[in-house]
Amino acid sequence: MSYKNFPMVPRVVFGRGSFNQLNEILSPKRLNPEAPFIFLVDDVFKNNNWLTSRIPLSYDDKVIFVSSAEEPKTSQVDELVEHIILTSKKRPSGIIGIGGGTLLDLAKAVSIMLTNDGETKDYQGWDLVKNPAIYHVGIPTISGTGAEVSRTTVLTGPTKKLGINSDYTPFDQVVLDSELVKGVPVDQWFYTGMDCFIHCVESLNGTYLNAFSESYGSLAYQLCKEIFIEDGLNEIESQEKLMMASWHGGMSIAYSQVGVAHAMSYGLSYLLGIKHGIGNCIVFDQLEEFYPEDVALFKTMKEKHKIELPQGICANLTDEEFDTMINVALGLEPLWENALGNHWKKTITPKKLKELYQKM
Repeated sequence: MSYKNFPMVPRVVFGRGSFNQLNEILSPKRLNPEAPFIFLVDDVFKNNNWLTSRIPLSYDDKVIFVSSAEEPKTSQVDELVEHIILTSKKRPSGIIGIGGGTLLDLAKAVSIMLTNDGETKDYQGWDLVKNPAIYHVGIPTISGTGAEVSRTTVLTGPTKKLGINSDYTPFDQVVLDSELVKGVPVDQWFYTGMDCFIHCVESLNGTYLNAFSESYGSLAYQLCKEIFIEDGLNEIESQEKLMMASWHGGMSIAYSQVGVAHAMSYGLSYLLGIKHGIGNCIVFDQLEEFYPEDVALFKTMKEKHKIELPQGICANLTDEEFDTMINVALGLEPLWENALGNHWKKTITPKKLKELYQKM
C-alpha cells in the first residue's frame, strides 16, 4: 500500500495585525533588486488606503489589481503571466495573493506558470506540474474557501472546470490576519462560510474518510456551527474562528475529497459563471437525499442570517446546456466516488443530475 505524501503550507503567521509583518517576511526572500515581488490584489481594495498603503513595496515591486467578480480562468492566468514576464526585468522573487479564494487561486496558478511551459489549461488535473513554482504567499481577506491551505487551484478552462492539483501548488507562506476580513458583506461572508461547512459535511460523510481528515473536519464543522447557529460570539471571535474553520476545512480534504455539492456546483459555475460559494449553497439546498441532517442545518443557518438564494437559475436552459453541466459534474469522478462509493454510477445518471439541476 502506498500512501499519499502531501505537502503542507510550511509557514503560517496568525494574529490580528500580522499583515504589518509582511515586509520582514518577504525581505529575506528577495532574490535581487531587479526581481520584483508581484502583489495580486482584489480590486475591491483599489480605493482602500487602509490596506493598500500597508503593502511593503520597494525596488520594482508592483501591485496588480484583479477583479474577483468572476471565477478564475486559465486564460486569465496566461494573461497575468505574460504581463508579468513582459513588465519585469527578471523572474519575480515571489507572487503574493491578497483577497478571497479567487485571488488566492490566481496567485497559486501564476506562481506555477512562471516556471512551467505551455498554457495553464494543460495543467488542469492531478500531478501534471513538472517544475517547482516560484515563492508564493497567500493572504486571505475573506474566510471559508480553504484556498489558503489546499494543494489545488480551481480554474475554469476552455473545456472544463478543474484545479491544478499538485505538490507545487500550496503556498510557501500564509498570513492569517482576521482584521483583513472586516467589512465583508453578510451574504458574501455566509457563502464562503458555507463553502467551508459543505467541505466538512462532504469530507465527514464520504467513503474516503480517515482519522486525519476526520480530526480536521470535525473541528471545522463544530466551529461553523458555533459561528452560524449559536449566539454569543463577538465580531472578532467570529472572524478568528471562521479563519480557523477555513484552515481546518481545507486540511480535512487533503486526505479525503469533497462530494455531491462541489461536483454539481462546478457544472453551474462552468456553464453559468456562478461563483463557487453561492453555487455550493444553491446545490446543497437541494441535497436532502444525500445529506439530510446537514441540509436541514444549512436551511436553519440560511434563515437565521436572512439569506435569500437565487431561484430558478436553471429554468430556461436548453437540453444541450443541461448536458454541458452534467458532463462537467460527471467528469469529477473522485468526488462522486468519495460521496457514494465505487458503484456511484448506478445512482448518479445524467437523468438524475438533470432532475436535481431542474430544482435549482
